[in-house]
Amino acid sequence: MQAAAKSNNASFLRNVRKNKFLCLLALPGLLYFLIFKYMPMWGVVISFQDYSPYMGFTGSKWVGFEHFQRFFGNPDFWLLFRNTMAISVLNLLFFFPLPIVLSLLLNEVGKPVFKKTFQSVVYLPHFLSWVIIAGITFLMLSQSEGMVNKLLQALELDKVDFLTNPKFFWVMLTLQSIWKEAGWGTIIFLAAIAGIDPQLYEAARMDGASRFQQMMNITLPSIKNIIFILFILRLGNILDVGFEQVFLMMNGAVSKVGEVFDTYVYRVGIQQAQFSYSTAVGLFKSVIGFLLVISANKLAKKFGEEGVY
Repeated sequence: MQAAAKSNNASFLRNVRKNKFLCLLALPGLLYFLIFKYMPMWGVVISFQDYSPYMGFTGSKWVGFEHFQRFFGNPDFWLLFRNTMAISVLNLLFFFPLPIVLSLLLNEVGKPVFKKTFQSVVYLPHFLSWVIIAGITFLMLSQSEGMVNKLLQALELDKVDFLTNPKFFWVMLTLQSIWKEAGWGTIIFLAAIAGIDPQLYEAARMDGASRFQQMMNITLPSIKNIIFILFILRLGNILDVGFEQVFLMMNGAVSKVGEVFDTYVYRVGIQQAQFSYSTAVGLFKSVIGFLLVISANKLAKKFGEEGVY
């Protein structure tokens, strides 16, 4: 076993020397994940402590699962879980498939000028911050000054309180996500489509296949593995619905449907300085995401897909 380990180490070092410039190119990314992703993982230990900034990690009192018991016994837990899952499920049902559809449609656009113009238009919202998106939403949907309600008033229809009616909150967040990120999400799928062998399309055309048949029988099956991988990764973030977006759009009237795990962590962890308790909530989210990724990956492999690993 020692000989095999030495052989593997020698092989690894040879590969590093052989591809030293590629390793240097990857070094900034590796340092980023090491410093900002792996090193902070040590901080999860405070979820099992009664953490005090003055005592530090080593001096704080160890309380075990006390914070988790408090969180699961909190009446707000099921409210937070319901709101977070509802927003995530809506995103999975409506937001996740849309970049796939857009990429398939963009691939069918024949003229490069129209294709590039449309791509630029749908990519643009990605570069806007959520603060700007929230401002645009207020300008459009405000009950007093919003353009939509102004139009309804001009048509002699009743105004609609989009921003303060809980019935519209989850739908509004989903539409915001679609408008902002759907175009940007097509990049990966378009790249996957570009890698499909053109001879497959030529053979299909010779057999008399229509454009739609080529799309359904060549393009979509060829990017199926990419779809599965991105879906699995999305499941890992199912309890992360975007703190900034929800925080900016939430108000007192919609707090019952707008309070999610991210905003709850901010409220109790930052505003109330309950560091250990809020870390326990964050760790719960991470564990659920990890288990979902493992389960979805195993399920994908059972269906013959490669999965994430």
